[in-house]
Amino acid sequence: MDIVNGVSAPNTRLKFANLSERYDAGYGTLREALSQLVSEGFATVETNKGFAVAPVSREELLEITEHYIDLEKRALASSIAHGDDSWEGQVVLAHHRLHSIEKQSWEERVARHSEWVIRHREFHEALVAACQGPWLLRLRSLMFGQLDRYRFLTKMAPKRHGKGRSAEHRRIMEAVLERDVDHAAVLLDSHVRHTAERAVKLLQSRVRGRQDT
Repeated sequence: MDIVNGVSAPNTRLKFANLSERYDAGYGTLREALSQLVSEGFATVETNKGFAVAPVSREELLEITEHYIDLEKRALASSIAHGDDSWEGQVVLAHHRLHSIEKQSWEERVARHSEWVIRHREFHEALVAACQGPWLLRLRSLMFGQLDRYRFLTKMAPKRHGKGRSAEHRRIMEAVLERDVDHAAVLLDSHVRHTAERAVKLLQSRVRGRQDT
């Protein structure tokens, strides 16, 4: 979660002593956890240098975005086809919990960003919860986690973006409840790409900033 939320910034060295104190965990447990993060693309490891938070780049974001959209659309179509009334109720509940944060002021949304990250994931997981492909869901979850790292870059985006995102979530929910697979897929595609585009712009501005110094 600290990597996703930007607490541990890209390229930051992950020192065992610091991690052990922060998470109250032994070195063996930490090494196992870090190795798992490496396999999932959240961290890197180099001989004689140890572990570090994985870097971010425009190229990686664009690739992850394409993979995620493809997997999410497929999972969503399966979920809509197989979801029952209980599933619909969980979608509505997850959206309500997410909207309760997104309807707040920009300052409040920023203060509750960590909570928003959890509820945002819960909403998107509820949408695909009835999907019948276990491996599809696993791969989709991996890509979602990677995108969360880049979504954090938009945390300080202009205020108007937060309200627009909330409206997008509502429209996606409505299309899903109407069992309109094609419309839900179009809305989802646009929703994900809008966030990715904002993150790309922020990444590019950071690169220009480093070049100007």
